Amino acid sequence: MFRIEAKSDKPIYEQIIDSVKENVVRGFLNAGDELPSVRKMAMTLSVTPNTVAKAYRELERDRVIEVIRGKGTYISSEYEPKRDEEKMRKIEEELTTKLVELVYMGLSEEEILEKIREILLRVKGEI
Repeated sequence: MFRIEAKSDKPIYEQIIDSVKENVVRGFLNAGDELPSVRKMAMTLSVTPNTVAKAYRELERDRVIEVIRGKGTYISSEYEPKRDEEKMRKIEEELTTKLVELVYMGLSEEEILEKIREILLRVKGEI
């Protein structure tokens, strides 16, 4: 359910955050679903508890999860998507770099848009 790639350039705590968000978007996790404890998640992913705790703090700050002391960590029922201009800027930079690569490889605009549609459907769990 949760994936991380040890060889990735992306920090592990960010991969955990992305994985939780992806599972919410795909409908694998819903409001009220319990996440593993920090220790259990750390053991499952073979990472340190501090790494998982950092990811959980960020997810809690973004209101994706809620921690109920003594009970557990749950997907928040109060999560509302919000635009983060700093994140948008970073994503636009990353997308621009990737789009330049696709154009350089010779893909047409139509091929690029079709690939983006495929990915979006996969992210939303429709494929």
